[in-house]
Amino acid sequence: MAVGLLLGIVVVYHLWLNVNHTTVALTMLLLVLFLAARWGLRYALVISVAATGFYNFYFLPPIGTFTISDPENWVGMFAFLAVSVVGSRLAERAREEAEDARRRQRELEVLYGLSRQLLQTENVASLLNAISPAIMLVTRARAVELFLLDGDRRYRAGDDRLNTMDDIGLRQMSQTLPAPDVVGWQARVPLRVGVKPRGLLLLNGISLSVETLEAIGGLISVAIDRAQALEHVTRGEAAKESERLRSLMIDSITHELRTPLTAIKASATTLLLPHLLDAAEQKELLMVIDEESDRLNRLVSEAVEMAQLDTQEVHMTFAAVSVAAMVKQAMETCTSLLDDRPVTEWLPQLPEVKADADFVTKVLTNLIENATKYSPAKSPIFISAERSGDMVSVSVADRGRGIDLSEQSLIFERFYRGSIPGQETSGTGMGLAISRAIIEAHGGRISVTSQLGEGSVFSFTLPVY
Repeated sequence: MAVGLLLGIVVVYHLWLNVNHTTVALTMLLLVLFLAARWGLRYALVISVAATGFYNFYFLPPIGTFTISDPENWVGMFAFLAVSVVGSRLAERAREEAEDARRRQRELEVLYGLSRQLLQTENVASLLNAISPAIMLVTRARAVELFLLDGDRRYRAGDDRLNTMDDIGLRQMSQTLPAPDVVGWQARVPLRVGVKPRGLLLLNGISLSVETLEAIGGLISVAIDRAQALEHVTRGEAAKESERLRSLMIDSITHELRTPLTAIKASATTLLLPHLLDAAEQKELLMVIDEESDRLNRLVSEAVEMAQLDTQEVHMTFAAVSVAAMVKQAMETCTSLLDDRPVTEWLPQLPEVKADADFVTKVLTNLIENATKYSPAKSPIFISAERSGDMVSVSVADRGRGIDLSEQSLIFERFYRGSIPGQETSGTGMGLAISRAIIEAHGGRISVTSQLGEGSVFSFTLPVY
């Protein structure tokens, strides 16, 4: 093609257009510069020599020979050749610099994309599994393998057949390779923590500079260190929170245990006193012992249940259950609390839900008990249910004093108890926390809507079976 263009210039200027030899030289020079910028210096040099010959033969007198009669033409011809060669070299250099800039831009994009992929993951196990696919995606490599000295672990992506080294060879290379090694389309990048070797990164089918490969190795080490540090901090915070909750639980349970135990002890001591009580007084003390024993038993049961829910040791049996049946069961459980209260139910024809009936009934029972505890005597309670998409929402509403907005985000936390001015409320503060754990285990959500002076509505959702 280059020769064809040169011949075209010669034919057009020699046979058709009557131009001076300066115009011809400039046109040929433009062709040489174009070829240097497009294809490189070698092609430009060959065309420069050929153009010099054609220029001499067809355009410098005597035309038709390679002889030059005028000394000025010698100067012009050599100037043309020199300008062609120098211009070709400059054009080649500009092309190389442009290609180098584009290559560096691509490599920066690779590093940026890889950093985004790696630094989004904070879990070490997930990060290690994501490194090889992420590098393969951003570098477009045929295969990537990450080898870690800690446990001789391998994480691969792409064609597994491209690396046949065993663990011993990879371990030796990880400990001895001082810098990235590139052979053809294959690269081996050592991973280090300071000066301590961590592992090796193997890439096949890539074309990246040694500096970029070294940066990738450093980025991987930083990402692993960051994820490990975050996990360490998270474990430390979890341990502190666990210790705080354990202390809080002990304090709360100790406080709640003292009340029934004190009542039981006082009643039993009084009963042991000889001939001081009549039959009615003895019966009253026995009833106190019975009630406080039930309270004590409920307290221990809730603490055990909360611990089991936290550790996911509770086995739930999910089946198709009617919402109306669970509401009925909860109402029967709370019969003694609802004797003096009107209860309105709005339970239209609803699909069955996927739930463990016993646990959901426990949630309903707790919500009904709270409604009686935090609302005036003889005030109404409303129980309703409706379908919303693929979920059924169940609500228990009361006409109590309501819950302040600042408390609404706290009432589902364990050991938190809503307060009524001038009235001390009994309980452990674990009922709503247990209810939330149960509903979330069903794949639902529990929430509260409340306005001071108007009452509260507790709602939870369950999936349609």
